[in-house]
Amino acid sequence: MTFRKHVFASESVTEGHPDKVCDAVSDSVLDACLEQDPDSRVACETLVKSNLLVLAGEVTTRAKLDYVRIARERVREIGYDEPAEIFHADKLQIVYALTQQSPDIAQGVDGTHTATPGIQGAGDQGMMFGFACRETPELMPAPIIFAHRLCRRLSELRHRGVVPWLRPDGKAQVSLLYEGYRPIRVETVVVSTQHAREVGQDTIRDVILSEVIAKAIPPDLLDRSTRYFINPTGRFVIGGPEADSGLTGRKIIVDTYGGMGRHGGGAFSGKDPSKVDRSAAYMARYIAKNVVASGAADRAEVQLAYAIGHPDPVSIAVDTFGTGKVDEQKIVDAVRETFRLKPAEIIEELALLRPIYRRTTNYGHFGRVDELDTFTWERTDRAVILQKRLNL
Repeated sequence: MTFRKHVFASESVTEGHPDKVCDAVSDSVLDACLEQDPDSRVACETLVKSNLLVLAGEVTTRAKLDYVRIARERVREIGYDEPAEIFHADKLQIVYALTQQSPDIAQGVDGTHTATPGIQGAGDQGMMFGFACRETPELMPAPIIFAHRLCRRLSELRHRGVVPWLRPDGKAQVSLLYEGYRPIRVETVVVSTQHAREVGQDTIRDVILSEVIAKAIPPDLLDRSTRYFINPTGRFVIGGPEADSGLTGRKIIVDTYGGMGRHGGGAFSGKDPSKVDRSAAYMARYIAKNVVASGAADRAEVQLAYAIGHPDPVSIAVDTFGTGKVDEQKIVDAVRETFRLKPAEIIEELALLRPIYRRTTNYGHFGRVDELDTFTWERTDRAVILQKRLNL
């Protein structure tokens, strides 16, 4: 049987990318709220540009917070503390405009909605997608996994002081050639990293090739025809919020599946788990991963859809892209029997009221099998139950 060959690319960004700075600050505010008050309702947005940082949104909490301190600590942890830089943890002008959650929304979330008295409803309408496939041990698409590895490697080398000229901002992109659904080789690798003014392009290229790419991508997928673009403009001294503005929630494809698998459009960072944009997306990944781990399919995409104020999903859909071993409707029926899908049940099932969200900010919310205590939605503990219900 002949399979179609095609190329697919995904990108990741480092923790110093302006948008990821914003995600980190927003998630840090969320964690600080949950640490003192697990019942907090948080929708916190951050914007950065030059030496300005703006916090805006809705926060209803009993926690007593110093928002300025939280923001400065997070920016310093990321690495923006070079004396000559405009965007510097201690030089920031910080403005915040945070109000309480609208009571019209709160009545649906808190269970005072007349249609479902006493039962927590969804914090908003919308559809959320989860995806899994057999391309990597993490059951994730290979291009986004490799792009994350490249960016994590850049950050590791910088934080450990191994490569002193590295600076916080950076991006990576990996293009993979597929035969059907099987990745067969890397076509192109792009790495752009902010660097100190005095370092030359030849040094940057040599280090990125030997200490980043060679350590992050399996050698059997690289060959003589693989193309490398390393700091393709030739210079990347000015970076971070000095070069570009940043905003919470703009890296939703980086955060999920790198464009492979659909996205409902809702961002994650800065949102407490009553917002199904976040919690139901985590549950959809949990379901999709267990479907694939059970052997019911080699690829699975799960869609959950909710109405604001109502607890049960208004629809559930599963797409196995022709790889299913059983009928997709049977998988949907098994999902309904196996997983609890009301917002309060998702929160309990995945233990989402803990201050864990700063750890999710960078290098993807999915595929993080090294931290199952935090990334509970990466477990495959329902695979055996699905096997039994599907007679696999």
